Amino acid sequence: MTNMKRSLNLFGCVALAVVLMSASNCSRPEVPGGVIVERGGPRLAQISTRFGDMIVQLSDSTPQHRDNFVKLAEEGFYDSLLFHRVIRGFMVQGGDPTSRNAALGARLGSGGPGYTIPAEFNADHLHYKGALSAARQGDQVNPQRASSGSQFYIVQGKRAPKSQLLNFEATINRKNPGLNFRYSDEAVQRYDSLGGTPFLDMDYTVFGYVIQGLDIIDSIAAVPTAPGDRPVDDVIMTVKMLN
Repeated sequence: MTNMKRSLNLFGCVALAVVLMSASNCSRPEVPGGVIVERGGPRLAQISTRFGDMIVQLSDSTPQHRDNFVKLAEEGFYDSLLFHRVIRGFMVQGGDPTSRNAALGARLGSGGPGYTIPAEFNADHLHYKGALSAARQGDQVNPQRASSGSQFYIVQGKRAPKSQLLNFEATINRKNPGLNFRYSDEAVQRYDSLGGTPFLDMDYTVFGYVIQGLDIIDSIAAVPTAPGDRPVDDVIMTVKMLN
């Protein structure tokens, strides 16, 4: 588990405000699956791959990460980049600009837009399956735990029973003196049923969640990978904002 956490370094619950279609709001844009795109509502993005589309809702509680993701998406920064790092049962990672048209065997994972984003940890934003989180460099070179300016990962994870969460609580509080972090009953239930990567909680910034297309994460995570965790057959993304 410690190795998994370390491997997420760059070089290497959820109150979902989803408004379902009803007879009274048929005039508002809808994406397949019944998610209504609200003008002025939470920012929604569509991440498209050869396996299908994921709809992610960005959090207003992490404004710097939200606004940066929106900016890059609207500029087309993510289009044609790869999910360059895939670890089944853990996460799928992308957003490295050097992955665009990268040759087979090219070393990926160190690219970015040339800046980082200050950490925006939130005790209500946990690493459940579907969490959209910012990658970062390790603590030794990045003690402030600032996020990559562009690289992100989407959690697949595994079921985490309450006994594991109690251990993670102690670790989180030891690393963040005075925080007094505790997993709520809802969080315990979500980790037990949905799964995730709780060993990353309060250590990497979660700035959104997949609200449609969780099965796409599983499809990406199941692809064969080469040394370095790059898929043998590239998984290319495009990202567009829906509102």
